[in-house]
Amino acid sequence: MNTLLILVLLTNLRLLATSRLGSCIRWVAGQGFLLGILALMVNPSRITAGTVLLSAVTMLLKAVVFPWMLFRALREADVRREVEPYVGYNTSLFLGMAMLGVSFWIGRRLPLPDPVVSPLLIPVALFSIFVGLFLIVGRKKAITQVLGYLVMENGIYTFGAGVVHEAPMFVELGILLDLLVAVFVMGIAIFHIAHDFDHIDTDRLARLKD
Repeated sequence: MNTLLILVLLTNLRLLATSRLGSCIRWVAGQGFLLGILALMVNPSRITAGTVLLSAVTMLLKAVVFPWMLFRALREADVRREVEPYVGYNTSLFLGMAMLGVSFWIGRRLPLPDPVVSPLLIPVALFSIFVGLFLIVGRKKAITQVLGYLVMENGIYTFGAGVVHEAPMFVELGILLDLLVAVFVMGIAIFHIAHDFDHIDTDRLARLKD
C-alpha cells in the first residue's frame, strides 16, 4: 500500500516537471493503473466480486480509455509540448514540494471517523487534488487542463477508497461513468478548438469577443 501511494506521489511530481504532453498522458495513465490496484489493496482480506469489478473498471477507464481519447485529441491538435505555461516548470516543482508539505500537515490534523489503512493515504490524496487544481490553473493547453481534472479526480478517488469503506459500488461506478462522459466531451471540445483556431491555448480563447 505504501509503495503504491509513493508511486502515485512521484507521478504527481513528474507531471509538474514535464512539458511533453504525450509523457503527461502516460504518467496519468500509470497513475490510473496504480489506483486500480489500490482498490484491491485497501482491504485485501475482504476482496469481493464488486471490489474486483471496481478495480477492473478503474484500470480500464483511467489507464486505457482516457489516455486513448487524449492521445487522439493530441494528434488532431498537432501539439507536442506545453511551451509557455503560466508557471514555469522549476517553479511548479518547487510549489509542488510546498503543496506536498501542506498535504502532510493537513493529513496529520484532519479528523477521520476510522483509522485509515496507511498514514500516507490522506496526504497523497490531498496532494493529488492540489496538483490537479494547479495543472488546471497553471497551464495553458486544454489537454493539460483535462489531465489536471483527471488528477484531481484521482485524488478524490484515493481519499474515498481509503476512508469511505461503506460507499456502494454503484455510486463509485456512477462517478467513473460521469468522468468518462466529461473526458469524452472535453476531447470533442479540444478537437473543435484545434480545428477552428489552430491552437489549444485557453488564454488566447479567453480573449475572443463577439
